[in-house]
Amino acid sequence: MGYPTVYPTGATVYNPQKAWSGYTVYQAGNEGVVLIDMNGREVRLWKGLIGFPAKIFPGGYVLGSTGRRDPKFGIQDNVDLVQVDWDGNIVWKYNGFEHIADPGFEPLWYARQHHDYQREGSPVGYYAPGQEPRTDGGRTLILSHSNLKNPAISDKELLDDIILEVDWEGNILWQWKPSDHFDELGFDEAAKNVLFRDPNTRSFGHLGGGVGDWLHINSASYVGPNRFYDAGDERFHPDNIIWDAREANIIAITDRKTGGIVWRLGPDYSLPEVKHIGWIIGQHHAHIIPRGLPGEGNLLVFDNGGWGGYGLPNPASPFGQKNAIRDHSRVLEINPATLEVVWEYTAAEAGFSVPTDSYKFYSPYISSAQRLPNGNTLITEGSNGRLFEVTPEYELVWEYISPYTDKRNTNMVYRSYRVPYEWVPQAGTPAETAIEPIDAANFRVPGAAPKGTDSVAEVALTLPFTEGAACVAFSEESERKGR
Repeated sequence: MGYPTVYPTGATVYNPQKAWSGYTVYQAGNEGVVLIDMNGREVRLWKGLIGFPAKIFPGGYVLGSTGRRDPKFGIQDNVDLVQVDWDGNIVWKYNGFEHIADPGFEPLWYARQHHDYQREGSPVGYYAPGQEPRTDGGRTLILSHSNLKNPAISDKELLDDIILEVDWEGNILWQWKPSDHFDELGFDEAAKNVLFRDPNTRSFGHLGGGVGDWLHINSASYVGPNRFYDAGDERFHPDNIIWDAREANIIAITDRKTGGIVWRLGPDYSLPEVKHIGWIIGQHHAHIIPRGLPGEGNLLVFDNGGWGGYGLPNPASPFGQKNAIRDHSRVLEINPATLEVVWEYTAAEAGFSVPTDSYKFYSPYISSAQRLPNGNTLITEGSNGRLFEVTPEYELVWEYISPYTDKRNTNMVYRSYRVPYEWVPQAGTPAETAIEPIDAANFRVPGAAPKGTDSVAEVALTLPFTEGAACVAFSEESERKGR
């Protein structure tokens, strides 16, 4: 499908009676972190702040980073993780994980943060009644990076994902490395062979070096209070950590006390117990829906599709790397104890014909899903810069297209979050004006001829009736030109 050169940006649909209204925060291309209301009005821009992801806390505090490591030497390594106030003043900062002296650059302390973090009080980083992130203290869970060698995985250097927990003063309280638990990840021999030969090696700029981004974990959060733990299932202890690895098609829970992996989905979705789910590929933002929200305790994940996984070669993957392929996305809600799919959103629920039009809901990278208090789901279809809200019955009640582009000329949005108005007292409660969906078939830009006013005459050709015959409308002009 070609990408249109002209398309609307900003808010395009808004039903105030059915949407869960509040402020939405996201990374606005190269500009910084932006906060918008339901009509797409920009309430605040924290210029220069990197949101990977951007989150907003009660009191109008925003979390992000002030800079990123030069891509010649690292992959998605943020210098720090900071909390700023409404005016952009830094009130908390962590950058104490690793001291790095890259050639040609001043030696710096780095957090090497990427993709996710959580603050004590809010297990998954978004609004849930009765669960608020602390803004003046507490622990912070940070997804970070470390370079290492592990011959059990590969003879190449690995970019490992480290999950840290730090206190307010920046002391490391706990850390976990997935490379220490390679045998618990469920890779078969074919996958292990592929990983050993090439653990998803990614080069650093023009230097020609490389490192194996073998898992590429893109979310890490606390499991949080839930009904399964209340019923005695220790796998779902609120302090345990749930994470997902997009390159390996794995979603897993790590026991915070033992470090062991106590629950896992993937990497093989052909097994009888998970075959009904279908292949989860390249997923993002896997988390447990927090207590107090509809669906609490269930797993919510943006199943990107695209490419991911290691295993036997096939025509689309001659070397067995990224050997699972699918050209459409899904949002899945899964009971983590029974593995029942209790809700999903695909192109079919969006109203398109499948499988021919399944690509019309598709973001092969980034993206997220947030459960809202009224049961709706806020979805970030990230590669298209599209944020939208749907009801449990799949009705579209809010839609917004980011107008901001980045250096690659894409309006991609990594992740977005909706918070209640009262979390941002500086902005108050804005006016809410309904936006009726545009009739795309009749919408024209200035200067374009409206539908039905073309000068070409149309006639109907009646065919002799036989089974399968029909009356066909055609254009005399098209016929004259041999079309």
